[in-house]
Amino acid sequence: MVGMMNSRMMEDVVVIGGLIGVQFVYAGNAMLLKYLMSLGLQSFTIVIYTSFATFLLLLPFVLYFERSKWPKKFTFKLIVQFLLLAFGGVTLFQSLFLKGINLTSAAMGTAMPNLAPGFIFIIAWLFRLEKVDLSCTYSRVKIMGTLLCVLGAFTMSLMQSISTPLPIEELTVELTTPSPPFVMFDRNKIIGCLYLLVSILVLSGTVVLQAFTLGEFPAPMSVCAITSIFGGFITSAAQLIEFHEIKTGWPLVSVGDMIGYSILSGAVTGISLSFSGWALEKRGPVLVSMFSPVGTVCSIIFSIVTQGDSTVNIGSIAGMFLMFTGLYFVLWAKGKEDGLESTKQVELKEKNFVA
Repeated sequence: MVGMMNSRMMEDVVVIGGLIGVQFVYAGNAMLLKYLMSLGLQSFTIVIYTSFATFLLLLPFVLYFERSKWPKKFTFKLIVQFLLLAFGGVTLFQSLFLKGINLTSAAMGTAMPNLAPGFIFIIAWLFRLEKVDLSCTYSRVKIMGTLLCVLGAFTMSLMQSISTPLPIEELTVELTTPSPPFVMFDRNKIIGCLYLLVSILVLSGTVVLQAFTLGEFPAPMSVCAITSIFGGFITSAAQLIEFHEIKTGWPLVSVGDMIGYSILSGAVTGISLSFSGWALEKRGPVLVSMFSPVGTVCSIIFSIVTQGDSTVNIGSIAGMFLMFTGLYFVLWAKGKEDGLESTKQVELKEKNFVA
């Protein structure tokens, strides 16, 4: 009995410590991606490199651990699902996400994914995958939490886009020139926030589609590897169509550095997704999702320490608080609903057994 308790405690320590570590890694990866974008690299270029690196790093593990789980035949429907996942989850999501980070900050990039549970709830509701009963407290809490998430994201985006005007004594102004307004909005940051919002909406849709795909293809690492390689080719085609060439980024970054960044990013993606999947299986989605705000806090700290980022203000922190509160409302209600559903299923089985 004591041994089982110690084993459970050790597993809890590993899960919690690992999830915190994953968020640290995500925050550091966001900083790295913003740095690469600041060098002048195109978002498509980064997506192409990281996609192929992720595929190559996952391939040995896929062949060893999950080859037996593959279906005997790849149906046309399954191939279409992979293509949609690759286009949405790799090409579209990552490109928009990188553009958003480049125009805003790494902190915004790690904060916006907290909208995903609310967006997933809405998409699942629209496709009748999620039951919503307005007379049920948990459904109302999920709706309220989603609205809080959106309100928090809007507040954070608005406050992040505010630029402080230069002091009056530093301005050389003609007498006929009107004085600058006290509040000015940074157009690029507003566009960056919109990029991030759209990217998370796309991500939420691909998560719902991924749930369908995993039902037919129960091999998560394989799905990640296949969508990565497909996404790499689709992104290459998109870059070729837009720029009429494949931009390698070599004049801006050396070949060795680019390969190193790609391997690092691919390893980060593969390891983080694998650990999150293991934690998801052990403790469920609620606990895993609860740690996502840690990444935002880490990004803020990293930004302030490494870059002296002054874009984080009281208003944006208030927006983060609203977003995190809404996130926890959605997760709490979802956890309660799942627990209630499990209890009903157990009671139904007991009744059938007695009968």
